[in-house]
Amino acid sequence: MPESTPASSAQNTPSSTNSSGSSGSGSGSGSGSSGRLAPKSIAIWALVALVGAVGWGVLALSRGEEVSAAWMLAAALGSYAIAYRFYARFIARRVLKVDKTRATPAERLDNGVDFHPTDRRVLFGHHFAAVAGAGPLVGPVLAAQMGYLPGTIWIVAGVIFAGAVQDMVTLFFSTRRDGRSLGQIARDEIGPFGGAAALIAVFLIMIILLAVLALVIVNALADSPWGVFSIAMTIPIALFMGVYLRVLRPGKVSEVSLIGVALLLLAIVAGGWVAESSLADTFTLEAGTLVIWMIVYGFLASVLPVWMLLAPRDYLSTFMKVGTIALLAVGVVVALPTMKMDAVTEFASRGDGPVFAGSMFPFVFITIACGALSGFHALVSSGTTPKMVQKETQIRMIGYGAMLTESFVAIMAMITACIIDPGLYFAVNSPAGVIGGTVESASQAVANLGFTISPDQLAQAAKDVEESSLLSRTGGAPTFALGMSDIFSSVIGGTGMKAFWYHFAIMFEALFILTTVDAGTRVGRFMLQDMLGNVYKPMRQVSWKPGVWFASAVVVGAWGYFLWVGVHDPLGGINQLFPLFGIANQLLAAVALAVCTTLLVKSGRLKWAWVTGVPLAWDAAVTLTASWQKIFSDDPRVGFFTQRDVYQAGIDNGEVIPPATSMDEMHTVVTNSTVDGVLSALFAILIIVVIADAARVCYKAIRDPQSVKLSETPYVKSELVAPAGLIPTKEEKAELAAASNGTGASTGTGVGPS
Repeated sequence: MPESTPASSAQNTPSSTNSSGSSGSGSGSGSGSSGRLAPKSIAIWALVALVGAVGWGVLALSRGEEVSAAWMLAAALGSYAIAYRFYARFIARRVLKVDKTRATPAERLDNGVDFHPTDRRVLFGHHFAAVAGAGPLVGPVLAAQMGYLPGTIWIVAGVIFAGAVQDMVTLFFSTRRDGRSLGQIARDEIGPFGGAAALIAVFLIMIILLAVLALVIVNALADSPWGVFSIAMTIPIALFMGVYLRVLRPGKVSEVSLIGVALLLLAIVAGGWVAESSLADTFTLEAGTLVIWMIVYGFLASVLPVWMLLAPRDYLSTFMKVGTIALLAVGVVVALPTMKMDAVTEFASRGDGPVFAGSMFPFVFITIACGALSGFHALVSSGTTPKMVQKETQIRMIGYGAMLTESFVAIMAMITACIIDPGLYFAVNSPAGVIGGTVESASQAVANLGFTISPDQLAQAAKDVEESSLLSRTGGAPTFALGMSDIFSSVIGGTGMKAFWYHFAIMFEALFILTTVDAGTRVGRFMLQDMLGNVYKPMRQVSWKPGVWFASAVVVGAWGYFLWVGVHDPLGGINQLFPLFGIANQLLAAVALAVCTTLLVKSGRLKWAWVTGVPLAWDAAVTLTASWQKIFSDDPRVGFFTQRDVYQAGIDNGEVIPPATSMDEMHTVVTNSTVDGVLSALFAILIIVVIADAARVCYKAIRDPQSVKLSETPYVKSELVAPAGLIPTKEEKAELAAASNGTGASTGTGVGPS
């Protein structure tokens, strides 16, 4: 299908259609003006830049001394503010040329099930909750073994120039294509060969990511009545909010937000009461039971109308997520904890860290995905969100802004990991095979790593948070909870409140991650329907009920199977595929950036192709290097096939090698290493095929622009009026007032002053 243009355009070439939407793009920033800054604004932004620069200077130049964590806040927040105001605005107005006069799929195809114009505040909450999963909480904690500086630089620079750009540009192009999934866009725009490779890679990686995220939730909620009750209650609260906003009080977003937050806080407090009451046994669920409930919930969240459960629940959880992280930042400013971890540790150069093996390049950039650059985000940006966005001008706030918010979560996770004693950090995050099972052996092992912590200090740290032991609590979540409890208890309650804040943080992490599973399942359903639609056309109708039910069942069945086996077998199921999580996620980002770069070139934006092309080159270098090392490294801690050979040799010699405890587990490790190595090679080959085919398409488009065909849907004039940002400008308020008085365009569903 050729690229569409507004009715006023008489041409149909890529270059002419680029400018066809520019008439409405001036308000992409919400200003509606020429964009020149007043002297007062220049002074304010200069001050913001100065604060950020000073923060970076202190972090980079301080050596051999403890630095206040507040400087990390200053560096990050100053950088985010500059990036959103200037770089994101530049991309929206100059590169993408967002058009507020163009109807989005939510407006044109509104069916109240998957396509539904959703208030920008609710949609921001949904998008943020859907993309902000385990990654920003866990990745920075693990990467802290190399020091706080490498990870912090990647988190901030990565999100500004790569992660937020990917999310925003993917959301724009998917919105222009009726909300099609990333894999289907690749097939439509790159071609059947590279597109087929993208479809296969994206779907397989998606299943792995969902199962990994679900496993983290199960581990956090197992035997936790407080967490189970509080999170379970968010479901009826969300259903009430959905009905309230659509049926009882349409458009009253502020009103329903206050009610929802009040009910959420009550659910959290009540969770503590339940945990101490006779109902505790009812809400104390084993891991296997939780898996069943999660599969049921994932299926329902995928098939129910998006306004009923998914969007309001994600919006509700965003208050909890953003509110807690904001309070944590305030706690840092008040308590002023210092960074006890070195800026750069010896593990950064040696690559033999106990938390994970491998050199700083590429593995810091693989370990920290969400918060800097995450391929999973592109699935949401081409899944649920483009089917709900009211105006193209909101894409900057939702795509770029939500990703910056998640990056700030990652910064807070880095802070929580680095303010605790390094000895405690390594005792918590090192596997039992490294530190042993007693506080004495752990103390000695930590000393061998170059840090000091006594057995009594390790025992006291566990006692303070009312845990029997903190040794080898790997995965990142317990460390985040320890740092969070340190900060909050310094401000409220002292040491006596540490246990409360620790368990609150564990529950908070489970809530944080669950929203990615329900949204991810729905996105997986869209993806599968797009794939099957190439064979059986009715499946392309994303709200066709037989297709909805069938695709949802397949998706939850796939990740549910790996989760079920993983819960019952420490070396099976998703545990077998867990080592692929980081690389698979970043390879997925390479697909998204390759598709975005191709679309920029094909649509006549060649001079702006560097916006996604440079991040693509970096991500491809990182992920393919990591893949190469995982496949061919002769270090058994890094290379899958070398690990396989070591354990096979052990089997041949009748020797059991940790972490295996039996000969059966030795055979399982051999199988797992083989499967992981083969899949690593398969994913890398698929991504190389996608990038190579995308390069071919770009070359052809540059050589012969007249041959370009785009699958963009035709221009339709929008009848909705909605602000571009969270706070309407004067011009937008006037438009809203005119629309509500019947003198302008309709404000549409759920829009208007509240």
